[in-house]
Amino acid sequence: MIKISILGCGWLGLPLAKALLSNRFSVKGSTTSEEKLAILENAGIEPFLIALSENKATGNITDFLENSEILIIDVPPKLRGLGTENFVSKIRNVIPFIEKSSIKNVLFISSTSVYNDEDAFVTEETIPKPDTESGKQLLETEQLLQNNSHFKTTVLRFGGLIGEDRHPIKFLAGRENLDNPDVPINLIHQEDCLGIILKIIETDSWTETFNAVAPSHPSRELYYTQKASDLDLAIPKFNHKNPSIGKTILSAKIEAVLNYTFTKPNL
Repeated sequence: MIKISILGCGWLGLPLAKALLSNRFSVKGSTTSEEKLAILENAGIEPFLIALSENKATGNITDFLENSEILIIDVPPKLRGLGTENFVSKIRNVIPFIEKSSIKNVLFISSTSVYNDEDAFVTEETIPKPDTESGKQLLETEQLLQNNSHFKTTVLRFGGLIGEDRHPIKFLAGRENLDNPDVPINLIHQEDCLGIILKIIETDSWTETFNAVAPSHPSRELYYTQKASDLDLAIPKFNHKNPSIGKTILSAKIEAVLNYTFTKPNL
């Protein structure tokens, strides 16, 4: 039985761990919350309390990685507001533990924020030129992992994450003067996030980079107006005075290389 360690059992990591268990993998999971240890254990996940900071990684990381073949890093950078951090340093502190472990393959959950905003179609061949601090640090972390010869790393760049309990329309409903009405959306449903990760593992697709965004790209105004109507929420109002500028992320490689079919193509 292949053992997988998931660093970060949050909104995506916890359901991912459960999906892997359902597919007969053995799963270790980390959390920064003592209260969540019981939740992981009750789900059949071997729980570990691990916290990363710019200066050190705390917790029993050696045991967390022991006998695992695959490590999934799903730790989002906290780079908004006053409490910003050096995300690259946080991940760099884990690397010596990975190098000394049984880990052969690493899957790093990244973001399409590594690409700057411009009116262009974006594929994995597009050279990333991030214009946000989050994007810059994610790109540097991708390179840090992929350039390490001790293990193989696949980078998975997700678009905006949505799910049954998480949708941006809940924050946009009723708001006015929103920018970029004509920009295409680049979202992906949690179900497809899980499906794509399972496919990467199933097909041994390592040393790859994938963009993961649903193939449907209606404009922000069209999509969020319809979603607000569907959910009986106040319709958001958009500002058409300024030009709309935004990229379209393409996920053709996911479909071609992994032979993956999106379960939520229209979101």
